[in-house]
Amino acid sequence: MGKGGGCVPSKKKHPPPDGAAAGEDSAEAPITLDDQTITDTDTAKTTPVVQSSALDVTRKLRIFIVFYSMYGHVEKLAKRMKIGVDGVEGVEAVLFRVPETLPAEVLDNMKAPPKDPEVPEITASELTEADGVLFGFPTRYGCMAAQMKAFFDSTGQLWKEQKLAGKPAGFFVSTGTQGGGQETTAWTAITQLAHHGMLFVPVGYTFGAGMFKMDSIRGGSPYGAGVFAGDGSREPSDTELALAEHQGQYMAAIVKKLSPP
Repeated sequence: MGKGGGCVPSKKKHPPPDGAAAGEDSAEAPITLDDQTITDTDTAKTTPVVQSSALDVTRKLRIFIVFYSMYGHVEKLAKRMKIGVDGVEGVEAVLFRVPETLPAEVLDNMKAPPKDPEVPEITASELTEADGVLFGFPTRYGCMAAQMKAFFDSTGQLWKEQKLAGKPAGFFVSTGTQGGGQETTAWTAITQLAHHGMLFVPVGYTFGAGMFKMDSIRGGSPYGAGVFAGDGSREPSDTELALAEHQGQYMAAIVKKLSPP
């Protein structure tokens, strides 16, 4: 927030003007904050007084969307989620990826596509700058991928000082199969938030009818948005992307409610 500085009148005594007796009212114009001016009789210049509120700039609330994506499925959800957050007045989303832990040659053998250079890597200390966080990651046997777990493991100093306590946070996930952990991957990740004192914000059934459709394969659960990746070739469906966008909007609304006026 910007800080404005008001002009402070000098303590220097000005001599009375010619023809004015000592002790009489000086012809020097009084300092008036109502007029927003101070008159300097020595220079006959009028200096505007800047109230602190005049320079206040309303900062948008920021939700960090922090994700790991090997084949791009989680990243697609993250980018659609950003659209949802940005659509809420006074809130903006910032995309970050967590550092990769696998060597480049292993990623090449796994045919993982290159990372988007426009999405920066995040450091643990940067989490303190967020008003809320949405974490996205693929599953590994019903739990978060090792890359995301390594990132959480790097937040030890923040945990020691409880710098993240009270921040709202949510999850979104990717699994290879319908029974591959859409719920357990998010559920088991809640332990990370609990130790930091963060507030878990599930999307629940706020997506409405979209949560009950049975006419197509759809990832996602009350815990958060989700996508089925299959063998890696399946793209997120329109419903999966719509749920991700909704979760972004919903999270932004919650962060606004929890933020001080």
